[in-house]
Amino acid sequence: MTEQRTDKTGAPVSIALDQNRAISAYTVSVDGGTLAGRADFVDPPRAADERVFFHTEVDAEFGGRGLAGLLVREALADSIRRNLTVVPVCPLFARHLKEHGDEYEAEGGKFRRPRPGDLALVKETVQNAGDA
Repeated sequence: MTEQRTDKTGAPVSIALDQNRAISAYTVSVDGGTLAGRADFVDPPRAADERVFFHTEVDAEFGGRGLAGLLVREALADSIRRNLTVVPVCPLFARHLKEHGDEYEAEGGKFRRPRPGDLALVKETVQNAGDA
């Protein structure tokens, strides 16, 4: 999955799904492929229909271009396409869904609040990725 968008400056950006690393992520690239940011997630092994978003970051040099918002919106749109329930551990995702959750649900999206097991899964995933 790769989606082409434009940022606030009108420059083209690409948002892609990267599941080939220890921690899966949606990534945003600029200037012909320069990685600018990522939204990390884990798919719980016991809940194939959920995706836990736990960290989103855009490099400071690309700040002010609206890349984080593009990244969050595309990750949520892809979650709708995949019929996944979003679990927003990441503050950016949580804030977006707090402000736009009704719109997201109206478009067919589903989300729920994080539970202690989700936080434990994130911790385990991050630890295991660091050990690899």
